[in-house]
Amino acid sequence: MKFPQAYTLQQIATIISSEFVGDPDFQVLGMNEIHVVQNGDIVFVDHPKYYDKALQSAATVILINKEVECPKGKALLISDDPFRDFNTLTTFFRPFEKSTSLISDTAKIGNDTVIQPGGFIGNNVTIGNHCKIHANVSIYDNTVLGNNVTIHAGTVLGGDAFYYKKRPEGFDKLISGGRVVIEDNVDIGAACTIDKGVTGDTTIKEGAKIDNQVHIGHDTVIGRRCLIASQVGIAGCVIVEDEVTIWGQVGITSGITIGTKAIISAQSGVSKSLIGNKSYFGTPADEFRKKYKEIAAFRQIPDLIEKMKKNE
Repeated sequence: MKFPQAYTLQQIATIISSEFVGDPDFQVLGMNEIHVVQNGDIVFVDHPKYYDKALQSAATVILINKEVECPKGKALLISDDPFRDFNTLTTFFRPFEKSTSLISDTAKIGNDTVIQPGGFIGNNVTIGNHCKIHANVSIYDNTVLGNNVTIHAGTVLGGDAFYYKKRPEGFDKLISGGRVVIEDNVDIGAACTIDKGVTGDTTIKEGAKIDNQVHIGHDTVIGRRCLIASQVGIAGCVIVEDEVTIWGQVGITSGITIGTKAIISAQSGVSKSLIGNKSYFGTPADEFRKKYKEIAAFRQIPDLIEKMKKNE
């Protein structure tokens, strides 16, 4: 998430009431999670295990819970609770805006786009030309749709990320300040849910086709001309490259990559990255040929046991 203008390190420190290490006039341009940070961004870290990763990332400001040696060309914000203060910054720069109508006055809607009765279009939404938004679709604030996009009834774009920190008193929610971005010529079926990014974008790229009742988690990227069948669940921060086919009821864990033109068969469970141009099935998902050999071997176990009994 980029700020509407550049801020200084001292200004950011004032917002969260923190100490800082670095030039008070050090320029801060935005804030992001570790996997999408860029030069000028703030990233937060609250566990020593991840200090080095944060300090050596592309981020130039590290919101951290301990004063450490600051890398050259970077700055630190010292906080007793970086998670809390990251939320404070998200709320400051992208506060919740109450809607006062089904279609916000700040929404930008293109030519020949149809919004069926009951459709909700939030604040600062952009919708391109020749789109069809069917009944009872909810499009949350700041979502961006390209041209020739079709969204069927009951789908929700822009729900909060499923991201929590466990504390003694319960779970503390990381506030979502990102967006959903849908590119041109995308079709989305009925009753789908696509969560917005925590600070970045959840993106569905050009030409992707998504069936009914599919869930896509925060900050995930679905590549061009992908085909995703019903009841697929994709966790956050997944990269699905171009022309991937995912059949019904597949579950995909967070933070992995599915390579270009991979095919994943129905009811598979994907727990690690998969290379492209191959077909997979099973739980955990693996290549067809390898999986069939495993199944064939399992089927021989009863006969092997009988043979062992006879030889005793």
